[in-house]
Amino acid sequence: MELQIKAINFEATEKLQAFVEKKAAKLEKQCDEVQKVEVQLKVVKPQTAVNKTVTLEVKVPGKSFFTEKTTDTFEQGVDDCIDAMKIQLVKYKEKLREH
Repeated sequence: MELQIKAINFEATEKLQAFVEKKAAKLEKQCDEVQKVEVQLKVVKPQTAVNKTVTLEVKVPGKSFFTEKTTDTFEQGVDDCIDAMKIQLVKYKEKLREH
């Protein structure tokens, strides 16, 4: 699985990157066909409270899944995106089994 982390409008710390890597690894347990995971971390408006947007795109053979969350912290956003993505991947695997 290839993991790409992009930080927009700020510099991501090593601790944040390690957190994202740890969480993204859980997606591979959900679906072993995951080829690429792209995580985009973005600060929207620095002065507002809920200003951290996390975008998560997961690519499997022939399909791409996408989720986006805006929260107070990147950690919460990553958690929310991973949870939403797990649901999408479970549905995808169920459809594969049906065929």
